[in-house]
Amino acid sequence: NGLGQNWLRAAVDAIVDNTLKEGGKLPGKELNQFLSDVSHAPTSRRLAFELLEKASPKRAAKLVPSFIDDPAPELRRDAVSLVLDEAGSAPDKDSACSLYDKALRAARDVDQIKVAVKALREREREVDLPRVMGFLVRWRVIGPFDNTDRKGFAVPYPPEEKIDFSATNEGKDGKVKWTDFATSDEYGMVDVNLEFGELKEVVAYAHTTFESGEARPVQFRLGCKNAWKVWLNDELLFARDEYHRGMRIDQYVISAQLKKGANAIL
Repeated sequence: NGLGQNWLRAAVDAIVDNTLKEGGKLPGKELNQFLSDVSHAPTSRRLAFELLEKASPKRAAKLVPSFIDDPAPELRRDAVSLVLDEAGSAPDKDSACSLYDKALRAARDVDQIKVAVKALREREREVDLPRVMGFLVRWRVIGPFDNTDRKGFAVPYPPEEKIDFSATNEGKDGKVKWTDFATSDEYGMVDVNLEFGELKEVVAYAHTTFESGEARPVQFRLGCKNAWKVWLNDELLFARDEYHRGMRIDQYVISAQLKKGANAIL
């Protein structure tokens, strides 16, 4: 709740300011414990870090490198910035490339990704960004189905019941069928508008298969500005009926379990 967060942040800032004005100290140990618990909301952990910077700047600075693989992009960004700075002052090409590669694999903000990619390519290193970031780029898509007044989100259209690539289904304005779709966008954008046109109040589906050499836990990471659902091997992993939220890399993170062999993703 953005509004609630703003009110709570204002209250925390007031408490902190009053405490410091009265000569009090912030609870560094407790802030550090809160920050270390990744189950807390990323924005709350970021606030805890900022307060820890006030309470103990040296302790906070020592923590930054450990954020390089943190699940919170708000914290990870600081660690990536350190690595980029180190790469920029590296003594030789190989050392710089190694650091830029490290920054690229950890970065989740597009501006930092672009800096690392540009630096690597300027040093004649090949960068396959979709592969580095783990983007799925080859899909089959079908649509559009009706979503007038947002009613389509709860409707189990045929792809939710059974995947049949030879089938023709009733869409919003006539018959629809599966077609192949591959994105060439370096940042993995699967823009189904390119297949169906700039339509509103519609639902579309995208399906792909991922081969896993073993059964293993994974994270699905995606960004989407409108309503979405994700299924893995016919099991609904998550659904979010929300529109015009904005979009970024790793906006949503969903834990799941792959099976050995082919895994169907819808």
